[in-house]
Amino acid sequence: MTEQLRLMAVHAHPDDESSKGAATMAKYVSEGVDVHVVTCTGGERGSILNPKLQGDKYVEKNIREVRRKEMDEAREILGVKQDWLGFVDSGLPEGDPLPPLPEGCFALEDVDHAAGALVKQIRSFRPQVITTYDENGGYPHPDHIMTHKITMVAFDGAADAEKYPEDEFGPVYQPKKLYYNQGFNRPRTEALHNALLERGVESPYGDWLKRWDEFARVERTLTTHIPCADFFGIRDKALIAHATQIDPDGGWFRVPMDIQQEVWPTEEYELAKSLVDTSLPEDDLFAGIRHNA
Repeated sequence: MTEQLRLMAVHAHPDDESSKGAATMAKYVSEGVDVHVVTCTGGERGSILNPKLQGDKYVEKNIREVRRKEMDEAREILGVKQDWLGFVDSGLPEGDPLPPLPEGCFALEDVDHAAGALVKQIRSFRPQVITTYDENGGYPHPDHIMTHKITMVAFDGAADAEKYPEDEFGPVYQPKKLYYNQGFNRPRTEALHNALLERGVESPYGDWLKRWDEFARVERTLTTHIPCADFFGIRDKALIAHATQIDPDGGWFRVPMDIQQEVWPTEEYELAKSLVDTSLPEDDLFAGIRHNA
């Protein structure tokens, strides 16, 4: 009897699962892998980014419920399981100086305590592989950074019965690999930008590249490239399901699908922890695990 392959993706808000690694998840679902999304907050403080819904009083008043329904739809499209950790969205502080974070929000939780909620999910689902954000959060949203922190603690804590007792958190379990989502990387952005210009198509990435130059962003190590071009359509459909967050006529969808699939047919990850032998670069999140499963 072979062991079921299981992948857990830990995200900060509803919609993050559809904008970061969604095609990878859909690919693995199609191969029979059990995929579980854990969403840390309800996205209650997220702005309504779709111009078509801005000013909608029902949506504004019921944003938490609306975003839960959007998550339900995206989950069905991707074919994944999904659970909420139940923390409250911290919002994205803006201004100079930055305002304090709101009391009771996710980013102000005690890290070890908040990680306990994720430990329960890990011990219950027992994933061999976990994906999340790097220490910068992918971008510096306080909830993304907090998601990184609790995932790092929970990866090790799931196997620590002293720190997280089994009678409260479930039987101990040790995941084998931990990855950071790195889909928004410079090589991909430059490749798509240049391909569009070569074809005489306007690129949405010019400003992105300028900002990267201005802020001297340090590029991450891309260790793992997952071929998943056949699932880009599912990714986009799941993303559009988050209607409050995504304008279907906006920049996310300005690159024709055939160009995306031809020029950059993968999603990228950075291997952060591995308790199994593997060789880099990889084309499979389960490299070093699959032969034992």
